[in-house]
Amino acid sequence: MSAFRPVADQLAILLRGTSQVETIADLRKKLERSHTTGKPLRVKYGIDPTGFDVHLGHTVPLRKLRQFQELGHTAVLIIGTATAAVGDPSGRDASRQGLTSDQIEANAKTYLTQIAKVIDITRAEVRPNGDWFNKWGFHDVLRLLGQASVQQMLAREDFSKRFRETHIPIYLHECLYPLMQGWDSVEIQADIELGGTEQLFNLMVGRELQKTAGQEPQVPMTMPILRGTDGVKKMGKSVGNYIGVNEAPKEQFGKTMRIPDELMREWWSLLTDRTDEEINTTLAGKPNEAKKALGAEIVRQYHGLDAATGVIEEWRKQFETGGDPDQIDEVKVPAGPTPVLDLIVAVGFCKSKSEARKKVEEGAFNFGPDRERPTDWKASLDVIDGLVLRLGRKIVKLRVG
Repeated sequence: MSAFRPVADQLAILLRGTSQVETIADLRKKLERSHTTGKPLRVKYGIDPTGFDVHLGHTVPLRKLRQFQELGHTAVLIIGTATAAVGDPSGRDASRQGLTSDQIEANAKTYLTQIAKVIDITRAEVRPNGDWFNKWGFHDVLRLLGQASVQQMLAREDFSKRFRETHIPIYLHECLYPLMQGWDSVEIQADIELGGTEQLFNLMVGRELQKTAGQEPQVPMTMPILRGTDGVKKMGKSVGNYIGVNEAPKEQFGKTMRIPDELMREWWSLLTDRTDEEINTTLAGKPNEAKKALGAEIVRQYHGLDAATGVIEEWRKQFETGGDPDQIDEVKVPAGPTPVLDLIVAVGFCKSKSEARKKVEEGAFNFGPDRERPTDWKASLDVIDGLVLRLGRKIVKLRVG
């Protein structure tokens, strides 16, 4: 008897939260064969170490990869140590800067630790694609380039747009990226490949390369793109609108509390295991309570239940009962009288004195145990060790030095 759950049950789990499957019939066929033979499917997800942080946007396909693991299939994680040097052009209207070998190596060191917070790394197959591409010669590159045409590359929406807008160049090395990602599928003989909706072209290239190599083509499965904390652009490191899985609980919770209300359903659906019914019930209540619950759930996933409970208590103490949190970030400053505006900028509350002046005039800034508010923006404060400054939700404790 097969150890796998019935195919219908697997499909119900795997199709939830997906945008596109090429095709569902092919996915069902692979699952049926796996169920009959007892052989797990090989499910691929690739990530380029383009920065130090794995963020919540990455966790959308990673969570789907975990579902495959929980159903008994094999997760194959491609670390793009070679592709990161090229730069993925997917979904971009300009060339993406590739990274140096040193940058890639430094970033990759932290990735597995962070990814292990989402999938079971001990049961995954981890494959840096530099293992094969770094052994290639020029002949191998020519052979790969010979498997795609310029017309096929221009069928990409992002390339097509840039081709029409002739002031935005398309560099030849960018055309190599989808072929490299596709060849990863040949190397590891993928049955399924996961990615965001902007990755569909690359996933389909892998399918075609597998056919040419005499392999059964993979089934591309795409997930919705998670919008970042600004509520507009795709979550990304270059934009700065992301929440990292390794960020401190306070940072994760605070950033979640600041997202626009219209992101709530999207984040609840893509970042949690809650059912549609549970999400509807949560969102039917007070928006601020739903946002607090979401922030606590994100913290719980990446730091544990105690951290989630603690960050909620700290939030309530600071913003609902008027007290200061137990843990306050400290900033080192010189002792003595200091102009209020200089101090506000120095501790990072504002980027400029003009912005700081506006906040003082609005009454948003206060200091000390009595929460005094300066009445004159030209005033100075006597900086003493341990003095607490507050501006909106921002709070720091001064350390003289």
